[in-house]
Amino acid sequence: MTLALRVAESRDLNPLIRLLRLRSDDGAVLPGYEPGAHVRVQVTLADGKQDWRHYSLVNLQPGADLRTPREYVIAIRREDTGRGGSRFMHTVQAGDLLTIEPPRNDFPLRAGTAVLVAGGIGITPLASMAVQCRAAGQPVRLHYAGRSRALLAFLPELQDLLREDLRVHADDEAGAPLDVQALLDACAWNDTLYVCGPQVMLDAVLAGAQARGWPRERVKFELFSAPPASETEAGYEVVLSQSGRTLRVAPGQNLLECLEQNGCDPMFDCRRGECGVCSVAVLEGEIEHRDYFLSDAEKASGKVMQICVSRARGPRLVLDM
Repeated sequence: MTLALRVAESRDLNPLIRLLRLRSDDGAVLPGYEPGAHVRVQVTLADGKQDWRHYSLVNLQPGADLRTPREYVIAIRREDTGRGGSRFMHTVQAGDLLTIEPPRNDFPLRAGTAVLVAGGIGITPLASMAVQCRAAGQPVRLHYAGRSRALLAFLPELQDLLREDLRVHADDEAGAPLDVQALLDACAWNDTLYVCGPQVMLDAVLAGAQARGWPRERVKFELFSAPPASETEAGYEVVLSQSGRTLRVAPGQNLLECLEQNGCDPMFDCRRGECGVCSVAVLEGEIEHRDYFLSDAEKASGKVMQICVSRARGPRLVLDM
């Protein structure tokens, strides 16, 4: 199922982030959602091919009924070195028609004290969570970090909403990135963390939580993008055991993209190594795991991998597909 929605508003929030407000032409109620949800938007890349990108839904109105919304709001950070989806979204103007899939939530808000940790555009799902917590009387604190205040979207609205429960960190003011270890040290035993931001931030939070012996379910997270494959990474051979085909993953190429380019139709969703949909059994070969879904034991077994982000550590992989 897809929806054709009209862009009612398109404006820049700062030099890197554009806000889009989407509505049905007839003003109809749209499928409902909960804080943390995202939609998939069809984009056109520079080579003319169409693809899909995930964007979190933003709600900054405490009284809004998200069960019966009449508009969706998304915000997109332009990534000039990305695959082209964000560059396309930054060309979208009011009056344009976009094709989207209805909301899906892989990052739900739970009961209890919420400590929200946002890095840059990672604020988009967490802003909606902050509003929901305030409306429901749920304890909440938001740590919002970025390179500078000028690049932090929705900052005035969040300051009005959260006041002393908003902690803003600007790298250019502090002279250093957010001190994740101090943030974790300040958490109470029953706080649940919700983290969305760049990989370096998430890695620091997860490593710090593990070092403190926190249970895995205490840290909920979502990456806003997966790091692109490096052009310096060596290529390797992939054997598909069920069909007998042998494919060559080019240097710097993503395994999932290689499979798609060669006519395969693997299951996948997030393309960020979070959801587990693209899990594939590995019959031979050493894996360089880059996902956030598999447990340490599953990674150590070498029997399964997430093909959207992980790759071969050696010259050859044999997959059960």
